[in-house]
Amino acid sequence: MSSHETNRARVVPLRPAAAPAPGGPVPAPGQAPREPLWRDVVGAVLRRERLAQDRTLKDVADAARISVPYLSELERGRKEASSEILAATAHALGFGLADLLALSHRELVRPARSTTARFGRTVGAARQGDVRLAA
Repeated sequence: MSSHETNRARVVPLRPAAAPAPGGPVPAPGQAPREPLWRDVVGAVLRRERLAQDRTLKDVADAARISVPYLSELERGRKEASSEILAATAHALGFGLADLLALSHRELVRPARSTTARFGRTVGAARQGDVRLAA
């Protein structure tokens, strides 16, 4: 290799680009919309529920028996939590793991409400057996 050649390294991002916000830019025709990452959805639900209860990171982390930095990373979608950690955090917020899954499910189907699935039914439409949480 000569000294005149440019040595360029290829940069591979560790985290994929964020999905567009609901109501944001629509993908180009023929381009599939990016699905959000599970850790981002669960983290957003945990943060929303904690803030709705007007609780601090420390309060919830102590109740869940996890560290404050770890809970912060969960809420920001930086960590993939085990089911045990998710259950402990959900219980610290006053609901169960199934409730956390139901709330996350709602977040996942919200952007796809108008999308029609391959079999002709609307994705995210209410079905018998859907979980309803008390307000």
